[in-house]
Amino acid sequence: MLSRRGCKRSECLARRSAPASTPHRRGSRPQRFTSTAEYINAALEHGDADLLMAAISDVAKARGMAKVAADAGVGRESRYKTLAPGSKPKLDTVFKLLHALGVKLTATPENAHA
Repeated sequence: MLSRRGCKRSECLARRSAPASTPHRRGSRPQRFTSTAEYINAALEHGDADLLMAAISDVAKARGMAKVAADAGVGRESRYKTLAPGSKPKLDTVFKLLHALGVKLTATPENAHA
């Protein structure tokens, strides 16, 4: 799926997030991020579900899709369907994947008055 900038959302995130001097291979985490949580949080900051799923997919591929899917209890066929661009997985499935990756979601106030 293409963003308004004309690039794939995960590639746009990588370009904005990776330092200019560090090459970024598609499908791998940008070198700037020191943890999975930091990478997932960068995707969450954009408020785009497709971008979040692309980030989860990037990390799952880097760690080994089969292991992450097994840890999450996601079947072989559904793991690719769940992480495919444009997919709309159940929130329960997203939580399972994040747990398998060792991260969790937390809520913070959007502004100082909340």
